Amino acid sequence: MDYLLFVVFPYTSLAIFLIGSIYRYKNRAFSVSSLSSQFLEGKKLFLGSQLFHWGLLILFFGHLIAFLFPASVLLWTGQPVRLLILEITAFVFGLSAFFGLMLLIYRRLTDRRVQMVTNKMDFVVYIVLLVQIISGLVVAYTSRWGSAWFAAFLTPYLRSIFVFDPQIDAISSVTSLSLKIHVIAAFSLIGIIPFTRFMHFLVYPLDYTWRSYQQVMWNWNRKRIRVSKAHRQGHKSRNN
Repeated sequence: MDYLLFVVFPYTSLAIFLIGSIYRYKNRAFSVSSLSSQFLEGKKLFLGSQLFHWGLLILFFGHLIAFLFPASVLLWTGQPVRLLILEITAFVFGLSAFFGLMLLIYRRLTDRRVQMVTNKMDFVVYIVLLVQIISGLVVAYTSRWGSAWFAAFLTPYLRSIFVFDPQIDAISSVTSLSLKIHVIAAFSLIGIIPFTRFMHFLVYPLDYTWRSYQQVMWNWNRKRIRVSKAHRQGHKSRNN
């Protein structure tokens, strides 16, 4: 079972991610979009998005640093004060990502206009993200000093996966169910990227950062535009 979960499943997820992303970009390029719903509802989106994205961004780079520089992380966490500061900071950003995600889910479930642009894969993503974040918080709370043992146990396993020499002895010996769920959810998230809005991260328009601003010329008088708040449904069509 450990071999299936921590060897076969990760490679399957990575293969789906690679092949699916290339196929979608080559054959359905115009479907690669974040499908923003900001114009439908902005207040809850702003707060939830800020909490979720900043929390997730900091946690991602924290995991990435522990993956790339495990020796430096272990050296940094060698002093209890620095270890405590790092753990508390990571936990706070984890809570930020959790509450931000909950607010975004609440927005999807309660706003009728946002529901009109919501598909089934959105809820699949929410479920996987919830499992990922909650399991991470449980690991951080129940198995202390995760920043240290991540560099010592998970980094060798993850590196062995990417060099095609899987070594699962370390992760198989872990008794924490929440940690194993956290790893499985992470690879699940990678595997579903080609079927979700997450694809837009792979084609981020970097040239927007240096291109000239777009100029918009309005040819109408804003003060004379009629703004109506009345919403009426038209007559039901009689066509069969």
